[in-house]
Amino acid sequence: MAAGHNFIVWFYIMICLNMPVLSGCKTKLAKQPAANGEVKMKFQLTSSAFENNQRIPVQYTGQGKDINPPLKWANAPAETKSFAVISDDPDAPGRTWVHWVYFNIPADKTELPEGIKNLKQLPDGSRQGITDFGSIGYGGPMPPPGSVHRYFFKIYALDAMLDLQPGISKDRLLKAMNGHILAEAQLVGTYSRN
Repeated sequence: MAAGHNFIVWFYIMICLNMPVLSGCKTKLAKQPAANGEVKMKFQLTSSAFENNQRIPVQYTGQGKDINPPLKWANAPAETKSFAVISDDPDAPGRTWVHWVYFNIPADKTELPEGIKNLKQLPDGSRQGITDFGSIGYGGPMPPPGSVHRYFFKIYALDAMLDLQPGISKDRLLKAMNGHILAEAQLVGTYSRN
């Protein structure tokens, strides 16, 4: 009889745990809101200059003012200590062409204005690396005439400031970021020259 009673108690508990909507079943599990009632938003990168997968305005290219476009990001992880930005063109002849290497952007920033000076180190402590043009700072799209190229703007939320000198390459930055990336987002612009 005891075994039958234990089975009934076990059966009732299992129903209450797995089907808390049944009358009389009240558990802490049923009352806990999912993820503390918060919906986690995806880390995202946007620009007021162009939409994702749309043409980059000429002023942000080598045919125009050759200045970086404005970038804005949202929903970075709370643990973020710094940001890094890399821009490159995977459609360049022969290899991916690097257009911007920018790191140690302070964690309290949520945007970059257009036209950041091409300095190794900026007043806020952020640093810029070298592009495949052989220069420091942003170098805009300047593809060979003809086909449309894609330009990837990638932002990384990192759990540390990086102990790196200005003027480093994209490869060195990627190696240093290994194991420190909390989240990443990208924006793609296109450009072609006739």
